[in-house]
Amino acid sequence: MKSMKWKIFATLVVGLGLAGCDGTPLVQSGDADETVVERKLDPTQVTRGKAVYEKVCLECHGIGGKGQPGDWRIRDADGHFPPPPLDDSAHAWHHPTAVLLDMIREGSPQGQGKMPAWKGKLSEQEMLDGVAYIKSLWSDEVYALWWKLEQKSLEP
Repeated sequence: MKSMKWKIFATLVVGLGLAGCDGTPLVQSGDADETVVERKLDPTQVTRGKAVYEKVCLECHGIGGKGQPGDWRIRDADGHFPPPPLDDSAHAWHHPTAVLLDMIREGSPQGQGKMPAWKGKLSEQEMLDGVAYIKSLWSDEVYALWWKLEQKSLEP
C-alpha cells in the first residue's frame, strides 16, 4: 500500500511540476517581494555535491544542470519525459527539499521518466550533497521563490 501511495504522490508531483513549467517567465517584474534570502548552503557540501552530480547526474541532466538538447517537457517515443534541466530553467526549484530527495531515492514515477532509484547506491549524505549542489545552480531570484515554497512545506 505504501508503494501505491508513493506512486500516486510522485505522479502528482511530476504532473503539477510540469504543468507549472510552460515556458513563461519565472517571475514578472514586481511579482516577488524585495526580501533578500540568505543562502544557507555550506560551500564544502556544495563541492561534495558537485562531485556526486558529475559522477551520477551529469550524463542525463547536463553540464551545470542545463539539461540536454530538446524539449524536456515532451515525451519521447517510449512515452517518458526526458531528464529535465536542474538549474532554474525547469521545474526542480518548484519542489521542496524533501520531494527532491524522494525523487533521487525512488527514481522517476513509473511511466513518467527513466531516472533510476539511487537508494542503496548513494548514501543519504551524498543525496543531500547533490541537492545542495543543485540549489547552488539557481539564481538569487529563483532561490528566494524556492525558499518560500520550502518554508510552506515545513509548516505543520
